Amino acid sequence: MTRVKVGVSRGMAVTLIHHPSTPGSPVEHIDVDLRREGNRLRLTYRLRGETARIRWPRQVGPVMIESLSSAGRGDELWKHTCFELFISTDDGYREFNFATSGQWASYSFSGYRQGMIPAKEEAWLVCLEGRGSYQDLGFVVDLPPSADRIGLSAVIETIDGAKTYWALAHPSDKPDFHHPDSFVLDLP
Repeated sequence: MTRVKVGVSRGMAVTLIHHPSTPGSPVEHIDVDLRREGNRLRLTYRLRGETARIRWPRQVGPVMIESLSSAGRGDELWKHTCFELFISTDDGYREFNFATSGQWASYSFSGYRQGMIPAKEEAWLVCLEGRGSYQDLGFVVDLPPSADRIGLSAVIETIDGAKTYWALAHPSDKPDFHHPDSFVLDLP
């Protein structure tokens, strides 16, 4: 799998691709804007498509960010529409999940799908905006020590319960965001 060296400290945008084995999606594309801010990473997921056909963890639209910023940690967010960040480290990797409800999760893994425990790194909702054909969701996350490479992904659930999977890279025939070859962006 090809790795990409990026200048995240200056900011950049990348595009997620739909996994070919999953059904068609009401989503046309998902872009992610990234910016490193010291020991934190700011991410904004920009989804475009038929947002009314997506099952959201919470009704989205014009909302006061203050009403969601205290939503805090949640588990099993990946079972429904959520946006994800994976970070490779010297001691394994971290997984972050983000939902439009304002909930987030962070897990530490010692190896490929092994040793999962809640991670000490936290996340904060900083942007939630959507109408018609778009939805933007922004978070800031603590970067773990020795953060190295990252992978970005999304799970999109439709109102009829079908799921599609999006990522920077799909190294296997089934969606697997934990796969080591999914971590394709190098942090500076």
